[in-house]
Amino acid sequence: QVQLVESGGGLVQPGGSLRLSCTASGITFSGYAMSWYRQAPGKERELVASITRAGTTNYEDSVKGRFTISRDNAKNTVYLQMNTLEPEDTAVYYCAVWGTIYWGQGTQVTVSS
Repeated sequence: QVQLVESGGGLVQPGGSLRLSCTASGITFSGYAMSWYRQAPGKERELVASITRAGTTNYEDSVKGRFTISRDNAKNTVYLQMNTLEPEDTAVYYCAVWGTIYWGQGTQVTVSS
């Protein structure tokens, strides 16, 4: 049974930082690309960042230079370091195993003063 468990969300002021974590079980983690998505109220879910098995990363334009995706295969965990957060980053953030049906339950990120 595949499980993805996200953590690290919360309330932060504009300009602040958060680090999201997603720990996977039930899969050979190192064999998959991983991704982070987000969904803001009233908007469609969008891809934020992805990382291949080899560590190549890709980012949505609005987060380039502010967010960093990384992975630790020894811990079966993918991270999303989010810096210089903006109110527009407010959303539920989900991790997913790329190209599969496996998603986490989501973690809320709220950027507000």
